[in-house]
Amino acid sequence: MRISELAEQTGLKSANTYVDREVEGVYISDMVSDIITSAKRSSVIVTLQTHKSMVAAANLVAAAMIVIVKGRQPSDDVVELATRTGIALFVSALDTWAFARKLTQLGFE
Repeated sequence: MRISELAEQTGLKSANTYVDREVEGVYISDMVSDIITSAKRSSVIVTLQTHKSMVAAANLVAAAMIVIVKGRQPSDDVVELATRTGIALFVSALDTWAFARKLTQLGFE
């Protein structure tokens, strides 16, 4: 599934401009070290965190996108870093559990 399709089907709000590409998996964590050691390439990272370290971690594992849940908003410098590194950045009003359920309904495991 492409980033744009996932965003449309889950009601995500884009925080930056991005290149539309395939999303091949999901990783949910609020810990940078956990993301670095366990997330997979082309995945969506789901988190509560809004700091630049999350973007850096997503970049290290070549994630396709980050979804920040519970309506939390990234600062301008986080948005700028995500754009510069090619990571699509989105915000969801849903909590982590509700957003994960939506991903499961779309066929992600």
